[in-house]
Amino acid sequence: MTQQVTRRARRGALMAVAVLAAGGLVLSGCGASGDGGGETEAGEFDFTGKDVGAMEDYGVGDTFSATEPVEFGLFYRDHPNYPLDENWLILSELEKNQNVTFDIVSAPLSEWDQRKSLVVGAGDAPDIVSVTYPGQEVAFVAGGAILPASDFVQYMPNYMDKVETWGLEADLDQLRQEDGKYYLFPGFREEPRPEYTFAVRSDIWEELGLNLEPETFDEFRDQLETVKEAYPDLYPMTDRWSANGPIEGTLAFVAPNFGTSAGWNFGQGLTWDGGEFVYTGATDEYRELLEFYASLVEDGLLDPEALTQDDDQAKQKVASGQALSVGTNNQEIIGYRQTLEELGTDGELSLIRVPAGPAGDNFQAGQRLVSGFMLSSEVQESENFLALLQFLDWLYYSDEGLEFAKWGVEGDTYTKESDGTRVLDPGITAMGINPGAAENLQADYGFSNGVWMLVHGSSVDLDRSMLPEEALTFVEEMSTKKILELPPPAPLSEVDREQVSLYQSALKDHVYQNTAAFILGQRSLDEWDAYVAELEGMNLTPYLDIVNSAQERYAETNG
Repeated sequence: MTQQVTRRARRGALMAVAVLAAGGLVLSGCGASGDGGGETEAGEFDFTGKDVGAMEDYGVGDTFSATEPVEFGLFYRDHPNYPLDENWLILSELEKNQNVTFDIVSAPLSEWDQRKSLVVGAGDAPDIVSVTYPGQEVAFVAGGAILPASDFVQYMPNYMDKVETWGLEADLDQLRQEDGKYYLFPGFREEPRPEYTFAVRSDIWEELGLNLEPETFDEFRDQLETVKEAYPDLYPMTDRWSANGPIEGTLAFVAPNFGTSAGWNFGQGLTWDGGEFVYTGATDEYRELLEFYASLVEDGLLDPEALTQDDDQAKQKVASGQALSVGTNNQEIIGYRQTLEELGTDGELSLIRVPAGPAGDNFQAGQRLVSGFMLSSEVQESENFLALLQFLDWLYYSDEGLEFAKWGVEGDTYTKESDGTRVLDPGITAMGINPGAAENLQADYGFSNGVWMLVHGSSVDLDRSMLPEEALTFVEEMSTKKILELPPPAPLSEVDREQVSLYQSALKDHVYQNTAAFILGQRSLDEWDAYVAELEGMNLTPYLDIVNSAQERYAETNG
């Protein structure tokens, strides 16, 4: 395991990129603070002695600049595509304009979640813990290692403005724990942005007279059959994202169209049926999803190795022409095309709109809260606590800060046209823009970095501002789909959480094993009832009883 490295972000010294951003967490505990500071009787925090560097007048639209130099501790996720660089422009700009530097503890992407659990769990977390996804913060709540975000967002005007303007209250309720508080500062999206779909060999589709916009999965299946008839020695479809479970990425974006959730979005295995939570992996909708995929394998339309092969194998099959469609997103399709070209394969790949399924024209729920950050509970004792909240509010939630973190410095890394369109400097590449340019916005400048840019969070305009025309068209077509409603909150007590974690793991493992077995035909779907009985024998009913009781308690307490 890589040893933790602390770096001082100072001009002329090793400035480890630590900036809070795209998906970080802010951990911090509650309770009264020591000398001059703490919670008042009115429920407001007393920042006496904890406001050094803070702006006296700071509100929506104001540029944050500390009144004196401040340094914040940052737990930094080091991405191999853009390793931490002391000379990044983003660091020097934050020091020059915001009067902010960082004391960084760095951990590599490959070890990020494990190292984060160790550092936060041991109570050794720096002020800011970056790149944390909703739900990951729950493990640290009981130990008091992280700050209850909901107690302090009132001092973050841009945050509060986004919540009100974009109507995010119900989304934030999904984060609340049994005490009614939430402990993650999430990234916000003004609107959900679909990213995943199928890439098909459009040259083959056009050759066979097939519609590149199949309306339903039944129509898409018919297309795959036509492709198979014309090219019997090839697979019309292969797939990927099976490292931790069968085709997790693809099942995640397909499942909502069948009225269920699966793969990456299986989560805790819970589905709200309008009156109570039921177990997702035991529902008729989940069975219907598996029936569809099992039929693809049975009829030779889906490569059976798709459920076990690694991503590189899937890419090679598509690039070499052994398979003619695959799960993708607007970034991955660029890599597919490059490999096609490298192998000399004569063909074109195109994105299709995800078809409608038996459930209608839905895609996914819960996409407006994205990766955020936690704050260490000890940060409320810092003399710079208020300055930290103001800085985080500006960087992660203000229009100015969000644009800065994504695009960089106007006039240096990009320019704006008269209609507001941002244009990346032609000598810089990012997200497929200006391919082949000498410099990279992430690797050479530090911008568009998930640590200080809340990944996909921001306004519709900014969120889509780096998307190529093809991806924009896909997003606009997908945006006509309906959005599944959010389930009601069901926060668990610490005791309940410990109990259900045991149930969840065993149940999910069984669902994943049988998902693969049913799809591959290794187990007949005629045994569905037996499979459900097996889940019931693995504490499915006690699990649901605990969750539904928690939902009822929350509803009674919160009206």
